[in-house]
Amino acid sequence: MYYIDTSVLAAYYCPEILSEKVQAFLTAQIHPAISSLTDVELCSAISKKVRMGELSHADGNRIISKFQSHLSANFFRVIHIESEHWRIARGWLSLFHTPLRTLDALQLAVSSSEQLIIIAADRQLLDSAKTLGVRCKSIITP
Repeated sequence: MYYIDTSVLAAYYCPEILSEKVQAFLTAQIHPAISSLTDVELCSAISKKVRMGELSHADGNRIISKFQSHLSANFFRVIHIESEHWRIARGWLSLFHTPLRTLDALQLAVSSSEQLIIIAADRQLLDSAKTLGVRCKSIITP
């Protein structure tokens, strides 16, 4: 089963270069996993696109509504962030040998502890996942 990073979800819901590829991939999945953190991260990504003029306010609201309807319809398996995930993320950040950011460390911790393959479009996240031994797959390259 796959754990979907926010970098992939943003391309699913917002018009981006990878959108067609991501839409084809996600629609072929049964109940892909995300975390409760992904909800906030996706809203942040959409907010940034609205502020930067890449999306209108109306489009931003439409995208958030569509995502919320997918959550309500149980399209995604939502994994809640637990104390174990925080502990794992803190441990990896304390190694000082990856450029992991806080939220990416949490996403990797959820994926790893749930024994899922993380799907991402973020090269830094994917490189860190490989360094840490977290199963990962790039949506950019096969």
